[in-house]
Amino acid sequence: MSKNYALQAEARDGAGKGAARALRRDGKTPAVIYGDNKEPVKISLNSNALNTEYNKGHMFTTLCDMDVNGETHLVLARDVQLHPVTDVAEHADFLRVTKKTKIKVFVPVQFLGEEESPGMKARGTLNVVRHEVELWCSATSIPEMLEVNMGDKDLGDAIKVSDANLPEGTTPAIDDRDFTIATIVAPRTAEEVEEADAEVAETDMEADGSGEAPAEGEGDAAEGGE
Repeated sequence: MSKNYALQAEARDGAGKGAARALRRDGKTPAVIYGDNKEPVKISLNSNALNTEYNKGHMFTTLCDMDVNGETHLVLARDVQLHPVTDVAEHADFLRVTKKTKIKVFVPVQFLGEEESPGMKARGTLNVVRHEVELWCSATSIPEMLEVNMGDKDLGDAIKVSDANLPEGTTPAIDDRDFTIATIVAPRTAEEVEEADAEVAETDMEADGSGEAPAEGEGDAAEGGE
């Protein structure tokens, strides 16, 4: 679990598009804190500070100590709305959390045991189906990574969620099957590579309309129409 990050916020009274535009002109971003059976709190954040944390890529899996006018709220970002052109944060939603709060989060997958894997030793390729897995876990114990053991996997084997080292109290959000996270694909022969390249070339020709040259005179006839 990552160490909490911190943000400074100010309570705000105004709502609506006009108030939000005024905040953004002042270098601030409107946001809201909700949850834990308490009234939502409308806040504003320093836009640079918010965008810096968002661009680090950790806000949805790392808790934040949010200081609102001197009062600290333990929160987790649940939604950040971005400008469609600039990708700058225009609004953010934060959920109040406690040790009792259970949430679903997407956690990146880390593959272990590649050096011991018979399939990888045989020059197989790791074909990742899911780079992230959605987990149910305590909001105060979100794992940084989901570690998946592939040490005994051979060519053609599937690496399932059951191969993952799930932290205590953590379960997959998909609980009705042992789903695949990755597979180890056998290396292709030179003949298979040539066939695949030929298929790609043929597909490209069909896509750009260059599959077959026009017969002599056809081009002139087309240009000579009305």
